[in-house]
Amino acid sequence: MNKYIIPTILFLSPILAYAQNVDLATLPGRDTVQLTIYNSEDLTLVRETRHITFKQGLNSLQFSWAGTLIDPTSIEVRFKSHTDQLELLDSTFPHDRREMVYWNIQSELDGVAEVEISYFTSGLTWSADYVVISDPDEKELRIDSFIRVYNNSGEEYEDAQVRLVVGTINLVEQIAQLAQMPMDRVVQLGQSLQEADQDEYRQLKGRAAKKAISAAEAPAPTSEMMDQQVYHRKEVIKQGLSEYFLYSIEGTETIRNGWSKRMRSFGADAVAFKVQYRYRPAEYGDQMVKMFLLRNDTESKLGTTPLPDGTVQVFRDNGRDGLSFLGQQYVNYVPIGDMIELNLGPDPQVIHQLVRQKSWRDDFWFHRTGAKVYYSPTQGHKIEINDTVVGWQDHEQWVERVRNYSGKEVNIEIRRAFDGQVEYVSGLDPTLYDFRTPQIVATVPAGQIKDLAYQINRAQGTLAKQNNVTLKKG
Repeated sequence: MNKYIIPTILFLSPILAYAQNVDLATLPGRDTVQLTIYNSEDLTLVRETRHITFKQGLNSLQFSWAGTLIDPTSIEVRFKSHTDQLELLDSTFPHDRREMVYWNIQSELDGVAEVEISYFTSGLTWSADYVVISDPDEKELRIDSFIRVYNNSGEEYEDAQVRLVVGTINLVEQIAQLAQMPMDRVVQLGQSLQEADQDEYRQLKGRAAKKAISAAEAPAPTSEMMDQQVYHRKEVIKQGLSEYFLYSIEGTETIRNGWSKRMRSFGADAVAFKVQYRYRPAEYGDQMVKMFLLRNDTESKLGTTPLPDGTVQVFRDNGRDGLSFLGQQYVNYVPIGDMIELNLGPDPQVIHQLVRQKSWRDDFWFHRTGAKVYYSPTQGHKIEINDTVVGWQDHEQWVERVRNYSGKEVNIEIRRAFDGQVEYVSGLDPTLYDFRTPQIVATVPAGQIKDLAYQINRAQGTLAKQNNVTLKKG
């Protein structure tokens, strides 16, 4: 039995139920417990069910939470069976026992009913990690996903079904709807807690989180669902500025206080992906990097759920019953249909070199600032004209040179930004990624060198009228 939370039940006469303390009988243990963990707000919604024997008349149910981080304002009890025979009369918080509540329940039932107790607690968090293994030819991936739950709540949860809130719930938005208060008051509650009433904010936040989670949750899992380890919820909720998803971990786990527990989330075989080499100085620095690109969709044998943010470790099967480590990175929450981009860093077998072959300047524009006439005994009258250069064209010829020393053809993408009014002249069929960034894609055969040539014409001075790149075939 849980040593921290000690729910108990009394069978008292109506007078004694309110007037005196008596010995308490311990309730049966939990039948099920469900944890819905929301990292961003350090909130976990706990739902636990018990089968309790009631006697006709007035029954008193005691619930205590000493030594835990349970929010007492969030504790609720409801009847999941015999709802027409059971009625909650009141909830009492004894002044001399700050971590305890009594529920007085009127019962017409003489027998067993299923009761659910729910509350918010803090101290439960989670993190995700992924192990990605490529085949030797880098054509397919094996992906294994794991969730680690950390329990510092003060309470132990045995055989718990764990759900994660993946994404963002805008609780300030939810609080505004619940409290129906002016937005300046919501800002005060959401951003200036020192000036706001802490109890008021905590209660509103708890109610807002419960409302948001209820919008996404599936029916409570049955014991059969848990035994079969097939319980999933696959729906993304979008409300205003919120976008979140309740991610259910298969089966049940015991989450002990002060411990962390790593659980397998899912696995996928033969996941389709492609390899691309990128040169993007603004993102990756002055180097070409190797990328594994895959999409969270059904075509790639993923896409049944959004993917929680977490750390990805990438390996390649070396064909000799071993793995070669390729890299590690953190990825943010990946919605269904979005791309997953894994940066493996520079590859010594694929080298990029930026070569400027030629530069010159022409098309000068002048502004006459004045003229002066003077007399020379030897040359007679002379006119000196003062002109200032106010505009001109700069021209540069560049080559993006890629050396492929690997044993297979590689796909490359080059994305380089240019400031000013630029004309980008090339026969490479470039596209514009944005108003100042041309993009080139090409393939380089195994063991070959490819030069990708282009010319930059940049207007300077008064000739420059705007800041963008235009493409010209040449």
